[in-house]
Amino acid sequence: MGVAKRTRKFAAVKRVIGKNDDRRKTEAEKKAALEIKKKEKEAVREIPQMPSSMFFEHNTALVPPYQVLVDTNFLSRTVGAKLPLLESAMDCLLGSVNIIITECVMAELEKLGPKYRCIVDRIQKHRIYIVATNDRDLKRRIRKVPGVPIMSCSKGKYAIERLPGAPGT
Repeated sequence: MGVAKRTRKFAAVKRVIGKNDDRRKTEAEKKAALEIKKKEKEAVREIPQMPSSMFFEHNTALVPPYQVLVDTNFLSRTVGAKLPLLESAMDCLLGSVNIIITECVMAELEKLGPKYRCIVDRIQKHRIYIVATNDRDLKRRIRKVPGVPIMSCSKGKYAIERLPGAPGT
């Protein structure tokens, strides 16, 4: 009879605690990590108060005569398309319109002011405006504010988005 051969055991390696294992951390490090987790849980997150005129995403404060804040890109596109500003806006909204050109838009037209900071600030305070712009970045920022419609000039006419009950929406 032959002698039984002895096989080597696989994975018979000395086990070592990893460098990121909790058992290697000191008590001070553990306490610091717990305090950080507690502070993250206790962080107060404030949600801005929605105006009472907002019903779901529908803004009931938008009634004729509509207040339209005009941006420089919209003005230049309108002039380039040879559209009458007031009449075209009235045709788009099917109602009376008050065109508002702010001081910062005038300064931007004269190349003195920053781009569109005052328009975004104004619509966040009072959501009674329709913003007329062709600026992509400004449109992107306005879309984050619920209840503010955007008017743009494209294909030789004005188009409105995010206005419930508007023609063509």
